[in-house]
Amino acid sequence: MKSLLWKEYQKEVPDDKYFFVRSCIRQTFFPGAETSLLKLLREELKLDIFEDSRHTTCTGIGYHSDVVPLETTMTVVARQLALMTEAGYSNLLVSCVTSFGIYLEMVEVWHHHPEMLERTREALWKATRREFEIPEFIVHTSDLVYHFREEFASRAPYRLVNKESGKPLRVVDHVGCHYAKIFPDRGFGGAEFPSVLSGLVETFGGENIDYPERRHCCGFGFRHYLLQENRGYSVSNSRVKFESMEPYAPDLIVTNCPGCNMFLDRWQYTLAEMSGRTYDADGRGIPVLSHEELTALMMGYDPWKLGLQMHQVQLEPLLDKIGVVYEPGKKYNLLSGPGKGPELPEVLKVIP
Repeated sequence: MKSLLWKEYQKEVPDDKYFFVRSCIRQTFFPGAETSLLKLLREELKLDIFEDSRHTTCTGIGYHSDVVPLETTMTVVARQLALMTEAGYSNLLVSCVTSFGIYLEMVEVWHHHPEMLERTREALWKATRREFEIPEFIVHTSDLVYHFREEFASRAPYRLVNKESGKPLRVVDHVGCHYAKIFPDRGFGGAEFPSVLSGLVETFGGENIDYPERRHCCGFGFRHYLLQENRGYSVSNSRVKFESMEPYAPDLIVTNCPGCNMFLDRWQYTLAEMSGRTYDADGRGIPVLSHEELTALMMGYDPWKLGLQMHQVQLEPLLDKIGVVYEPGKKYNLLSGPGKGPELPEVLKVIP
């Protein structure tokens, strides 16, 4: 009976041949994550992952902040799908959780309101002389990494295990709200039993820790943060999240949403500056990794080429726990040679 119920929370993920669309936030704050993901998929797994440099933002933040109207978002999404159609692909691979929700929402609206689909087709044709097909599959990158988790783990030189004690690292996951809360049947485990990250953590040998506010928003929430008058709510929201996980002493937070990844990392500094405290044992903050960063790190990718120096909460203590080999002196190197590191914050303990 349990296995039959669990089947309802699974989803079909094609093994190959995807049209890839990037994330605005991921490219801005953690660009190494997407670069490493493409390397994992193309070079390690030999998958056919195609992207077109002409693709644009999905308008997600503007749409959910009531800045961009529905019809405009539909037309922008239609143009992305036209590029996919012209390239000969029918599977859409989406980097951003918000974009994932946007594509699903537009397709769902078209399904229930075919007249809006026709209006979108007309608008796109008038603006670009392009036509499009609706994707057969819309897949988030965390779905694909989860789908191939066993294969990645079988090749990985590292595991989520403390190299000194041999004990699994304690990991809390944070699944982005737009991954499964908008359309619960489109994510592994749905909103009720999110497994897309916990399954990845456990496959790499970590212990996934449940905590009371596991499904609570990270605090970004677009209108919570982007509207200045709402930022008090944003801060209090994030504080509730961290206070909820603090008693469980996590070694790591894993996310699948670019905005959540940025927010849970950077907002720890903000909260420390406002309150003078952190939510870990030694005052450094809790390290935060995305599913791409975690997988690439376990696969032995260089932490600095992966871009982990872009994080506010420093990752060296986590790297040392796992036993990852890295060169401290190359942390801020540029392509042209040694670079100067950023100004060090006063409210988080850091490694110069």
